[in-house]
Amino acid sequence: MARFLLVGGFLGAGKTTAIGQLVKHYQEQGLKVGVVTNDQADGLVDTGNLRGQGVTVEEVSGACFCCKFNDLTDKLERLEANQRPDIFLAEPVGSCTDLVATVVEPLRAIYAGQLQVGPYSVLFKPSHGKRVLAGQNSGFSEKAAYIFRKQLEEADILCINRADELTTDEIETLTSLIAHAAPKRPIVPISARTGLGFGLWMEHLANDQAGPGHILDIDYDIYAEGEAELGWMNATLQLNRSAPASLDQTTLAVVEFLSGVSDGEIAHLKAIGQTDSGYAVANIVQSGSKPTLSIASGQDTTEIELVINARIATSPEDLMERLGKTFTFLTAQGWNVRQESVRSFRPGRPVPTHRYAAAR
Repeated sequence: MARFLLVGGFLGAGKTTAIGQLVKHYQEQGLKVGVVTNDQADGLVDTGNLRGQGVTVEEVSGACFCCKFNDLTDKLERLEANQRPDIFLAEPVGSCTDLVATVVEPLRAIYAGQLQVGPYSVLFKPSHGKRVLAGQNSGFSEKAAYIFRKQLEEADILCINRADELTTDEIETLTSLIAHAAPKRPIVPISARTGLGFGLWMEHLANDQAGPGHILDIDYDIYAEGEAELGWMNATLQLNRSAPASLDQTTLAVVEFLSGVSDGEIAHLKAIGQTDSGYAVANIVQSGSKPTLSIASGQDTTEIELVINARIATSPEDLMERLGKTFTFLTAQGWNVRQESVRSFRPGRPVPTHRYAAAR
């Protein structure tokens, strides 16, 4: 029987990188893995990133898993028909919570005997998480911070990501804060980038004694207002120029430029630049930090398909203005720019397909 594992966490927590590492680890055990990604709109950097790594990926777009539950199950069934995975990994939208009641428990009930639903993991984002749990200014409103806390409270396993960048004292401080917010859960320091801690995490993922899921009391008014405070933009651009330029530096420069155009706390801003023979990924997960090139191609090119995903505490109109300035920036770098698609919006109120009031 195939196993289903949901890997959640706030925007910029490192879910996609962690899932890529999990795929590699499971494949080394001889297991086949299928992945389902999720976003509020089409054109997801994460999907392109995973596919570039050779991962079999389906995507649910237009709303979160909870609101498009039937789309999620359709994608799982398609993966089953085409690949017959031993493991399904699913990455929900980073601003969603209440996933145990609306995704995990419905899957357990509807697919009993067909799908083994394992523990729900949530990745902890240190850059914003410490400030949220310590009651400090995180750059987000209290309503957005409410979502962050609820994600921790419903987890079966909590992973402190980017542990390779933290000191022992910092990890101990974060562990104490998380244990207070979500008691009696395994807390595993990991690095999605290096694979640090994945052995212990996978031991917990194999555990079917985690007990019933943590179904929460969720104030959907606060939840909806917290999500709506974030502006979302997905844009796909076609770039071309006469003389070759660095794919890596162009992708990184776009993220750096967009991050500095105007105010508004960054939850996650990322871009993937793709050619026929390679791709580069750049991202930034909080305001005031430097963007990083998480995947380098080492290529020079005259043509790029550039996909941008922005999740920033600002208005959709501001995001569109930033995008317009990015056109000017790229033109000044010698690129001809054509907009293929763009959508900028605030997420609507979550309306789950199912919501179970108690764990099975």
